[in-house]
Amino acid sequence: MKVTHIALIFILFFTACLATYADENQQYKLQNAFTKLSFDNPVDLQHAGDGTNRIFVVSQKGLVYVFKNTPSVKSAKIFLDIRDKVTSGGELGLLGLAFHPDYKNNGYFYVNYTASDPLRSVIARYTVRSKNRNSANKKSELILFQVNQPYSNHNGGQLAFGPDGYLYIALGDGGSDGDPKNNGQNRASLLGKILRIDVNCTSGNKNYCIPPENPFAGNTQDYKEEIYAYGLRNPWRFSFDPVTGWMWAGDVGQNSWEEVDIIEKGKNYGWRIMEGNHCYNPSSDCDTSGLTLPIWEYEYGALGSCSIIGGYVYRGTTFSELYGKYIYADYCSGRIWALSYDGVNPATNKLLLTEDIEISSFGIDKDNEIYICDLNGKIYKLAYKKNDNSPAHRSRER
Repeated sequence: MKVTHIALIFILFFTACLATYADENQQYKLQNAFTKLSFDNPVDLQHAGDGTNRIFVVSQKGLVYVFKNTPSVKSAKIFLDIRDKVTSGGELGLLGLAFHPDYKNNGYFYVNYTASDPLRSVIARYTVRSKNRNSANKKSELILFQVNQPYSNHNGGQLAFGPDGYLYIALGDGGSDGDPKNNGQNRASLLGKILRIDVNCTSGNKNYCIPPENPFAGNTQDYKEEIYAYGLRNPWRFSFDPVTGWMWAGDVGQNSWEEVDIIEKGKNYGWRIMEGNHCYNPSSDCDTSGLTLPIWEYEYGALGSCSIIGGYVYRGTTFSELYGKYIYADYCSGRIWALSYDGVNPATNKLLLTEDIEISSFGIDKDNEIYICDLNGKIYKLAYKKNDNSPAHRSRER
């Protein structure tokens, strides 16, 4: 049945009204966390876990800044400058930062960046200067491994240490359109995967070890032993929930669906057989046997959406009603949601707010409060709107 022109106008008007109503009644807003600071293309925010109240912001061009976590801070210091090593622009650049769990004692931290000639992703370790904890020793670089990139997009970028102490690394499928090399399903390739390595030892000519629990450790089929999970398109951002230990990832879709996944060892998340819960590659006959489908998806293009930005399960104390919910966003639409999922019942999703910014990443401080990076330079925090009916406002009224 075809929709008439008048009916179509009504549907669009009704949808716009619903969106406006949701936005007008949202109880949250974003507030500039550090009003005197601005950064060049911030794409990651971390804390060192060393007991100091500092924030580290990653600039895509190859800089890491450090500053005290206070709203009145006036300036940020350059912690690491590797602009001469980094190829940036588009989806290329310095993309991820992770601090060793024992950083307070060993001073080790890890970065994920793209370099040229040949175009490749580099996973490297650096060391902080012993006499200046706000400055890293650029000459201390130890490259763990490098992966050639066939195209300039879908590089992944996230690094994070899991509750098991291992380093997890996100790599996209290598780029182009539709994963033409089928890297996501190819276990002989590191692309389109979540990797897991042990950085506390070395093995042969590798500056790391393969955890013996990795799903393909010791295999005889030429599968990459670093693989933890596969079948991913571009898992730009993932994080661990410190309470459940679950690994949450936002996997950027092709042209139709954006998805949220709970990443587990050895599982196949479907790309390029599936995009979200939907068939992508007709030649595969949409055989979903053995695949792990997302816990949540949303439609590409809906209200201007285009790329999921994975976030964090909220474990702070400011917003009690958000505790345990996964906070994530969309890069193009500026929409931020809270997703509820207990592993048993279907996930439920709630729109928190919409802002006219380009959200590139989330981060947390030592108190597990959430920050939002705007690619245009600012760092924001979630806040209640004034004079609303938020739990915090109601408690103040009492």
